[in-house]
Amino acid sequence: MKILNKYIYFDQSLICHTFSLFLLSYINQAFSLHMKILLKNATIIDRSNPLHCQSVSLLIEDGVIKEIEKNINTKVDITIKEKNLHISRGWWDPSVSFGEPGYEERETLNNGLTTAAKSGFTSIGLNPDVHPVSDNHGAISYLINKSRGYSTNIHPIGCLTQSAEGKQMASLYDMKEAGAITFGDYKSPIENSNLLKTALEYSQSFNGIISSYPLDEKISLGGMMNEGATSNELGLKGYGSYAESSRVFRDIKILEHTGGKLHFSFISSKDSVNLIEDAKKRGLKVTCSTSLPHLLFTDSSLKDFDSQFKFFPPLRTDEDRSALREGLLSGTIDCVTAMHEPKNIEIKNLDFCSAADGSIGLESFFPLLNTIFPIEKTIQFLTRGKPIFGINDLEIEVGSHANITMFDPDIKNIFTEKNILSTSKNCSYINQETKGEVIGCLNNGVLSLRKN
Repeated sequence: MKILNKYIYFDQSLICHTFSLFLLSYINQAFSLHMKILLKNATIIDRSNPLHCQSVSLLIEDGVIKEIEKNINTKVDITIKEKNLHISRGWWDPSVSFGEPGYEERETLNNGLTTAAKSGFTSIGLNPDVHPVSDNHGAISYLINKSRGYSTNIHPIGCLTQSAEGKQMASLYDMKEAGAITFGDYKSPIENSNLLKTALEYSQSFNGIISSYPLDEKISLGGMMNEGATSNELGLKGYGSYAESSRVFRDIKILEHTGGKLHFSFISSKDSVNLIEDAKKRGLKVTCSTSLPHLLFTDSSLKDFDSQFKFFPPLRTDEDRSALREGLLSGTIDCVTAMHEPKNIEIKNLDFCSAADGSIGLESFFPLLNTIFPIEKTIQFLTRGKPIFGINDLEIEVGSHANITMFDPDIKNIFTEKNILSTSKNCSYINQETKGEVIGCLNNGVLSLRKN
């Protein structure tokens, strides 16, 4: 006999492994939805909450916060009591890639959502880089339905153009009705200026957001890294940050004419930060994200031709990295993403020029971001930006549905391969020093713990 949880027993030899996993998932979700859970002596990190930095206990029943007091003594199904338990509103990553449908060898939705939950994320923006791409109502509905019953909510990003080919605009309104939060062809720039103009004008009729990956492809053609001293030293073709900032400038000028909402994904340079800061001061509805690798590394990390540090946009200079950090602190940069991109070994473990770009990052996101910023800022960056995309940002208060991330902010460690939960193992963060550890999250009445 094997114990699935304290309520259910069965002989795994009597049924197939696949069905047992399905049954285990179903049972755990069913019991999570109808359990009393006590979070004991939890320090709340939420600057907008009157209980900020105070230690309290929370009673959660059927997924709803029923009581918040210093001490709660009642019979419950599960008590979570950690030595240094901290909680915050559920974390959010605006740009996550998995693989399903089409690239299940990279990541399935099931394991991807489990990884996201055990990494503390109750909401993710899911990129459309699947096959077929997410460019219609049915594809968006499929992804949302597949995420039901998990601690992590999928908020799909729809393609801007049909089949992400950059030619004909996709059915934006239909995808918005299905639940898409923004529209952009993942890591494909909008070459046609008139297409961007038309999309910004049209999207205003339903309060949509157009997402731009700012890059001049003619300038960047063949570039493998940032153009500068390091690329010259390595003998690799590079492209400068002006390939990004020139498109930021163009897109802002179009936005200035059309109105609407424009989001820049993966800002990587100082010049781009300055342009967006100026646009915000002029009252334009422009927002942007940057990524974990661009906050951590510079192009000097490429000196050993390690393809694990190959990113697009490329890692840039120390000056750019500092500007990105300052942009987050000032609020010019609205969101930060792990830029989680699973890649199978057949396309990643190659020579630098041939290797695919990208790294997984959900598992290491919090403990690495927490090495750069104080814990209050780290949590602020992991939770802000949801209202931009119309995502409900639930407060930690009595009567609210529990959307909570649990963590210890002080544990110091080294990130190793054993910390990876993703199917793909392409990771830039092996042997990096970390600070903090995710305990789990609770959302949709489903409890996910890192250590089961």
